[in-house]
Amino acid sequence: MAIENLITTQPRTPLIAASILSADFARMGAEARAALEAGADLLHLDVMDGHFVGNLTMGPDMCRGLSRSLPGALLDVHLMVRTPAAYVEPFAAAGAGHLTFHIEAAPEPASLAGEIRAAGMTAGLAINPSTDVTRIMPFVQHVDLVLVMSVEPGFAGQEFMVSVLETVGRIKPVLGVGQRLQIDGGINAETAQAARDAGCDCLVAASAIFGAAEYAPAIAALRGGHVPQGDVEWP
Repeated sequence: MAIENLITTQPRTPLIAASILSADFARMGAEARAALEAGADLLHLDVMDGHFVGNLTMGPDMCRGLSRSLPGALLDVHLMVRTPAAYVEPFAAAGAGHLTFHIEAAPEPASLAGEIRAAGMTAGLAINPSTDVTRIMPFVQHVDLVLVMSVEPGFAGQEFMVSVLETVGRIKPVLGVGQRLQIDGGINAETAQAARDAGCDCLVAASAIFGAAEYAPAIAALRGGHVPQGDVEWP
């Protein structure tokens, strides 16, 4: 099944990326399917290597399993790793549609973005809350998406850092048509409103979706009350 890369082709704003870090890993396929059928646009995979951040999470095998189970889903992989270049080919082969790496871990961001695109994926560049925004600005033109972390990366369930909205405000005006501004960390119905107002058009949510009793109302709230037209069914 051909995968539509919603990051560059879907006009709807905002996109909702369901972060499977808060899903039940024992029921991952069913959880991911339920989030998509409830209105999520992307599945967000947080890949942590235990070095760039203190936590250790998932790898290409998780991506491959989701790609096999949900062949039409866009898998949005967020690399929180010390050597992101080493993961480009493995995740491309595993079915990822998008790959984001951190400015803090990439000596040559423009070159790495080119490698990601050459592997058939869209490219994203992330920045941590403690990193000066001037470090990322020379490279935003080389990627399809910029990810502003609204918590220090490493663990789900952290509180949203309002201070990062200043970073969002600095980045948003320099993005061109077709580029997305994503935010990740502490996103719920209330903080999603602030993020949308600041200019973010792709929201990553973990516990706000997978910790909810019903996924569809939770996703609609993140989107600002908008419910997509028509039901989504996944093969």
